[in-house]
Amino acid sequence: MAMIFPGMDPYLEKPEVFPGIHYPMVVYLADRMTPLLRPRYIASIGVRVYYEEPMLEFHEPYIEILDRQSALRIVTVIELVSPSNKYAGPGHDAYAVRQGEVLNSEAHLVEIDLLRHGLHVLAVPEPRVADHVKYDYLITVNRAGCPRNRFEIWPWAAREPLPVIALPLAGDDPDIPLDIRPALERAYEAGSYRDRINYHAPCEPPLQDDDQTWADELIRASEPTP
Repeated sequence: MAMIFPGMDPYLEKPEVFPGIHYPMVVYLADRMTPLLRPRYIASIGVRVYYEEPMLEFHEPYIEILDRQSALRIVTVIELVSPSNKYAGPGHDAYAVRQGEVLNSEAHLVEIDLLRHGLHVLAVPEPRVADHVKYDYLITVNRAGCPRNRFEIWPWAAREPLPVIALPLAGDDPDIPLDIRPALERAYEAGSYRDRINYHAPCEPPLQDDDQTWADELIRASEPTP
């Protein structure tokens, strides 16, 4: 069974699946960008902690790009949105607090939303995007040093390839390319999701009819010939 590309595999959005792929994907993103950042920058993985109940502790990873030339100052924060961020509750509140901290700092903010369901939590106002383009997934970049109400956006549909985005660094250093797809593919393979996901079960949340037809065709094409 092959992964449903060129776009994000919609079956990875199942509530029981995405949390397991979230942390390794963050790790693989950091690993992938490290050669492009050296020698000046470091890709460091931070963890946001919040509590659903007094004794139920959750850890959510994110990436900070640190500048070795300025005492490891945080230059860029990269967030991969999780399901808990997109529903009312402590996970959403913790994400919103951190988002506000970054927007009030001198760090760039990159937000990656690979989930079609739940609240809109990215810093860009939803109408600013939805009024102009239809999309299933969304990545935004908010650059420090510019008005913080300005955003670069990468919207795409389920059947479109995952984008390569421009990742900002410090000062006049050029952006580096951040390719999302290899990190997702690596996390998918490492977690043996081709063997864990029932691709014949309904997709959650449901796909549009034409997208479901597309997915069904890919699934049939990937199955071994009897």
